[in-house]
Amino acid sequence: MDLVILIIILAIIVLIFKKFSSFVYFTVIIDLFLRILHQISAMLGIVEISSFVNKYIPASIPAILSKYSTGIFLTILIWGYIIIYIIFEVYIIKTFMKKK
Repeated sequence: MDLVILIIILAIIVLIFKKFSSFVYFTVIIDLFLRILHQISAMLGIVEISSFVNKYIPASIPAILSKYSTGIFLTILIWGYIIIYIIFEVYIIKTFMKKK
């Protein structure tokens, strides 16, 4: 279910913004949000919150991908994820260099 929701949201973002950079930023924003939620739940130490977050919220985008796929397809998806992060890093470096 997580993967279907993620794909629908990504498709909507691509259709609305129609720029590849929007897709890259959205992917990184979602991944960072999921990781922050899990880190906060771990740092709080409240068992109810931690169990809720661990049960209903995926840890990251690679966790969603590995939950629903295996083998070579998973490897291809993870490499795509890594490429998106590399492109994001390039966007950040370009923005930083323009401001100097």
